[in-house]
Amino acid sequence: MAIQWNELYSEMAHELKPSATRELYKLVLSGTVISLAGGLPSPECFPIKDLEAAATRVLHKYPNLALQYANTQGEAVFLDFLAEHMKRIGAPVPAAQLHVVSGSEQGLDAISRMFIDPGSVVAVEDPTYSGALMAFRPYRPRFLTIPTDEHGLIVEALEDKLKAGEKIRFLYMMSCFQNPMGTTLIPERRRRLLEVAANYNLVIVEDDPYGELYYEGSRPEPLAQLDIEMHGELTHVIYINTFSKTIAPGLRVGWIAAPKDLINKVVLTKQAMDLHTSPFNQYLIYETCQGDFWERQMTHIRQVNRVRRDAMMEALDEFMPDYTHWTKPSGGMFVWVTLPEHMDDMTLLKSAIDLKMTFVPGSSYYAYGNVHNALRLSFTQPTPDDIVEAVHRMASVIKAAGAQVGV
Repeated sequence: MAIQWNELYSEMAHELKPSATRELYKLVLSGTVISLAGGLPSPECFPIKDLEAAATRVLHKYPNLALQYANTQGEAVFLDFLAEHMKRIGAPVPAAQLHVVSGSEQGLDAISRMFIDPGSVVAVEDPTYSGALMAFRPYRPRFLTIPTDEHGLIVEALEDKLKAGEKIRFLYMMSCFQNPMGTTLIPERRRRLLEVAANYNLVIVEDDPYGELYYEGSRPEPLAQLDIEMHGELTHVIYINTFSKTIAPGLRVGWIAAPKDLINKVVLTKQAMDLHTSPFNQYLIYETCQGDFWERQMTHIRQVNRVRRDAMMEALDEFMPDYTHWTKPSGGMFVWVTLPEHMDDMTLLKSAIDLKMTFVPGSSYYAYGNVHNALRLSFTQPTPDDIVEAVHRMASVIKAAGAQVGV
């Protein structure tokens, strides 16, 4: 008699749903389509020679440390390196308040374990990063969606919810080049958000994987930086970042910067997950980042991505019908396309796949999946020529759909 697995699963396991983005990766990796779907860095930006040389140094300098079980919080030399890195981006945090995690997604899972009980209120941008929703959902929160516009989170809408008595465990957001929209929270709203956090004792989880990927001007200041400037130390912000977008996602190394009263709980939570993050990869990143590597690497990534971003902007201007609208990101990896309300993103995706191109349906980024007339496009992996061709194909699909509904 076959085991009825569905009857044995935990309530958490029943909450797990497939990620639309991860499902599309199967098509992306097959090489049979031009993909504007997955938020993948270009392999052209992987620092293979630097990593190769650094790996040799690690095995010569730290073989026992790099290949052994490790400290849960992170290797001491790597935590010191992270503290210098945080200072460089404007948010000085002591090494004692930093914690290494196996990619920022694990950081989101750790925060979920620490703060979410069934029915707890978690505030999120609307739309928000689908990977965060996937990390939070198994713990069965109630999502409180906060509207956004081209300037980022609408802080007044959040404040109205707090004034009405909502008890929020934390607000999750991306303040720089947000996924999926590519928008950045403007300075006036950043300061107002921190003021609201102070007035209502609100915790903000700031996910900042794209802050270094600016193609115009300078790096936007993280909320963590403003929190430190206003309070003298991290007080309201739990900051998460990763090396997935700046070195290589396959290394799976990220970190959490937490207020000092919270860090011990992060350590205990991590111990219950996987004991520690790969020490070899921590030493590998540390050795790779010696000398002028970071400046060289970021200059290269920004140059590569800027060309691709510009190719997408030009193709959208050339091919898209005038009843569509899209964001114009100054950094990051994504463009958000808004369609007429009666168009359906999943129907468009099926037609796009028939034309050998993909994007991510916008409904994947809404906590309640209630919006179906938007698309997320990623410009970082395809070549500029492929981007132009993919947008051309996508535009033909949208125009055909528009003709059917009489737009």
